[in-house]
Amino acid sequence: PVANASISPGALAQPVRAGDPVTLRCSVQVGSAPVTFTWLRDGREVARGPLLELGDVHVGHSGTYQCVATNQLGQDGHRVFRALSPELALEVTPRGHWDTAVAAGVGGSLLFLVLLLGVILAWHRWHHMGGAPPEPPAPPEEEEVLHTHVVSARQAGRPPRVAIPQEPQVTYTELLGPRGRPREPSDI
Repeated sequence: PVANASISPGALAQPVRAGDPVTLRCSVQVGSAPVTFTWLRDGREVARGPLLELGDVHVGHSGTYQCVATNQLGQDGHRVFRALSPELALEVTPRGHWDTAVAAGVGGSLLFLVLLLGVILAWHRWHHMGGAPPEPPAPPEEEEVLHTHVVSARQAGRPPRVAIPQEPQVTYTELLGPRGRPREPSDI
């Protein structure tokens, strides 16, 4: 009688990716010929013969596989012997455009964040350095008078504030040119 049916390979890389080729072989250690083999997936017959070639598997191939080895003995072959292999779980995970799309999406997002960070840092540095370098002020002309009047008012408990006086004070000055003479009438 047949005995010790087994499936090889006994362990598959878990999980198997869709598109991977899978071939299973059923064998027995003991059994007089002729031995027949039947393949079951989740308890239902799916094929006959010692090899089960699934080819490029897809998610529909997932399930629990088992091999049944059978032989007949006796002069009239009325005694039937069966040996069941241990169950082999096959889990097929999808592969394809989704994996590529996720990888591309993550990579694109990271690239966008790095570029955005670079733009923010560049703007921050440019902003704190005052943008383009300021032009130096023009030197005052000969005998030019520069005048600024600021009044600072401080109240108890409040920060200082700058106030503009109600009646501005105006000072007129006569700018004398060379040799003490007025340059133009508008110099007053």
